[in-house]
Amino acid sequence: MRIGELARRTGVSPRALRHYEAAGLIAAERAANGYRVYGEGAVTRVANVRYLLDAGLTLDDVSAFRSCLDGDMSSVPPSARGLEIARERLAVLDARIAAQTEARDRLARSLAVRSAGSGGRTAGAVG
Repeated sequence: MRIGELARRTGVSPRALRHYEAAGLIAAERAANGYRVYGEGAVTRVANVRYLLDAGLTLDDVSAFRSCLDGDMSSVPPSARGLEIARERLAVLDARIAAQTEARDRLARSLAVRSAGSGGRTAGAVG
């Protein structure tokens, strides 16, 4: 199938599919006219890539699962390496959430101080 058909069947844009191909997560042959041609198995591989990305992993993380992308990943217990990658990604996400929460809290405190000092008006710079 050509890239447009794979995109339609998986709900993933052709641009994302080219990105997955560049990352070595899916492979295509080239037809005589230069078009990418994907095998039927690409549908499963793309679904598994999306499953892992939707779980919060990055494309680099997903690359570690390259050898498992042809099966039903959602029903198979994760490997020790898979669990390690997931824990590492969770720690990164937790750190980002904590940093964003702190930034939000600082902004909220600043707005509260400014609002209280201006009789409820919030015009002007925050800082």
